[in-house]
Amino acid sequence: MNLDTFYYILAGVLVVVGMVGTVLPALPGLPLVFAGMVLASWVSGFEKVGWVVLVILGLLTVLSMGVDFAATAMGAKRVGASKLAIVGSIIGTFAGLAFGLVGVFIGPFVGALVGELIHTRQLSQATKVGVGTWVGIVAGTVLKLGLAFAMVGLFAFAWFF
Repeated sequence: MNLDTFYYILAGVLVVVGMVGTVLPALPGLPLVFAGMVLASWVSGFEKVGWVVLVILGLLTVLSMGVDFAATAMGAKRVGASKLAIVGSIIGTFAGLAFGLVGVFIGPFVGALVGELIHTRQLSQATKVGVGTWVGIVAGTVLKLGLAFAMVGLFAFAWFF
């Protein structure tokens, strides 16, 4: 196998794993997508995709990380989440990974709910915080997916045209 072919395959794997990582919180989704695109550009000698496009893709990657944190924080803040609820949602996110895709979606809710329940001892407030945090995470994931597809589209356009 040609070394360039190996690098192109590796770049493709990085992009695919990165796309999956936009949904699974344990993987740095868009940074992996970006790394795959940079690798493919490097292998082609930056002839198909130049530095201008790569800078734009890099800025979209940075934006995606900000979106991730902001959406979750805004969802939690909007419903008055305590620091314990936010810590609980983080713990719940990682604990949920053990239960597959269902755990990824339920874990942050349960973690925020338990954290807020410990803080306020009020089930109605804890439920509201759990739902708000979960909505923020889902909104962030949807926005990251949109950015991921925009990045892939921009890269494909630059590569082929």
